[in-house]
Amino acid sequence: MIPLEHLDTAQVPGGAELRLMRRGADFMIQLDRNELMNSRMSGSEEALATVTAERLKGRPNQQWLIGGYGMGFTLRAALKALGKDARVAVAELVPEIIAWAKGPMAELTAGCLDDPRVMLHMADVAEAIAGIRPNSCDAILLDVDNGPDGLVRDDNGRLYSREGLQIAKRALKPGGVLAIWSAAPDPAFTARLRRARFEVDEQVVRARSNGKGPRHVIWFATK
Repeated sequence: MIPLEHLDTAQVPGGAELRLMRRGADFMIQLDRNELMNSRMSGSEEALATVTAERLKGRPNQQWLIGGYGMGFTLRAALKALGKDARVAVAELVPEIIAWAKGPMAELTAGCLDDPRVMLHMADVAEAIAGIRPNSCDAILLDVDNGPDGLVRDDNGRLYSREGLQIAKRALKPGGVLAIWSAAPDPAFTARLRRARFEVDEQVVRARSNGKGPRHVIWFATK
C-alpha cells in the first residue's frame, strides 16, 4: 500500500488545525480525524459553480464571489462556465491553502489563480461579503466549512445566521444566487433561508463527478 504522507500543517485563525496529506497522486486536507477535502472527490464542489452558472446563464459581465478556495474545484468549474467578461473574487482566510495550491498541488490547480478574471482576497469571506456594494453581485458561493453547523471555525456560523443571510442578500443583484455547500442536510437552515425571503432549491449531489460517493447538499437561494 502507498504510504500516507503528512506534507504540511496550517492553523485556521480562530479555529482548528488543518493538515495537508498525500497518498501517491491524491491529496487530502484533514481536520483531526475528519477528511474535509480529497482531490479524488470534486463533483459536489464543481456543481456548486456549474449549477449556479446555469441559473445565471445569459447575464453579461457577471460578478461572483467564492469563499473559500479549498482545492480550487469550484473556482475552476466557474472559470470554465463563465465568459471572458466575468470577474470572480476568491476570499480565502488561510494563507497556507494558497501556498499549497501553488506548491504541492500546483498541477491540480492548473493555473486557475493566474486567470485574469480572478481576484484573490486573503480575508474572511464574511468581511468580503459585507464589503460588496448593494445589488452588485450575481453570485455568492460558500464552501468554507462542513456546512451551516460549522466545524473548522466557530466564527463561520455568522455566515449562516439571519443577519449573515441578510448581508449576503443585500449584496446580490435581483435574481442573484447565494449557493451554499454542506456535507449533510440541515432542515433548520433551509427554513432560515426561506424566512430570509430567498427562493430556495435544495439539491443532493454526489461527491464524485462520476455520480458516486457520499451525498452532499447544496442550497441554491435566489434573491
